[in-house]
Amino acid sequence: MLSQTEIDHYHENGYVIPDYSLDDHTLQDIKEKHSLFVKQHPEFADYCPAILPWLPEFVDIGRNPRILRMISQILGEDIALWNSSFFAKPPYVGSKTPWHQDGKYWAMRPLATCTVWIAIDDATIENGCLQVVRGSHQDQRVRHHELNTADGLALDLELVADEVDNTKIDYLEMKAGQMSLHDVYLVHGSEPNTSPNPRRGMTLRFMPTASHFDRYIEKQIFDARSPEGSDFQPLPVYLMQGIDQCELNDFVGDFTKAESISIL
Repeated sequence: MLSQTEIDHYHENGYVIPDYSLDDHTLQDIKEKHSLFVKQHPEFADYCPAILPWLPEFVDIGRNPRILRMISQILGEDIALWNSSFFAKPPYVGSKTPWHQDGKYWAMRPLATCTVWIAIDDATIENGCLQVVRGSHQDQRVRHHELNTADGLALDLELVADEVDNTKIDYLEMKAGQMSLHDVYLVHGSEPNTSPNPRRGMTLRFMPTASHFDRYIEKQIFDARSPEGSDFQPLPVYLMQGIDQCELNDFVGDFTKAESISIL
């Protein structure tokens, strides 16, 4: 569980690094599965925006009771997992993630997500650890982003310079297995990996089921950002705990709207 100090840190700063790490066996399993995945799909060697459609067994990482307990302390007891991304950042070629807010890209309404960012390798300043602008979530607004199609970027929407307070940047260096939690409105990004060491990071995206993961908005976002003729594949959304409060979400996998569960 998060301590009260950790909860207060999250609400004040928009993020927290809890006193909890994944065990070595789980880490090794993630590394092996990801390495095999990249061999089969080299187009995702640097960044995979949605890995669950390819590796649905990774949803089990989100079912970790300790992770769910921490998320419920932030979001409440009714929780869905709607995405998992993999920011691999290979040695020397790992791309930069520009300053952005997650909410600019996402389809749930109202916007509400707590992201678990798991260090699969040691994350350091040298290999492009996560950077955040502490407190930038507090006004709960999506700031002005502009399109940036330069080479070497993991994402193509970037906050305009005057939306980033460079005096409040924190570098989230973590050992493999450690994780951070951050708010949907938090300004964050990372530098490219120019070191000889990999910097794999896996995210789990949780939302309260009081929010609706709106498939119409999801399709609009896809159409606006994808080449003409691309096939739209809706993201799988999993009810991880509790019930669907808004009664509008469509869930897949073992959990459905009709089920009310708890694995704490």
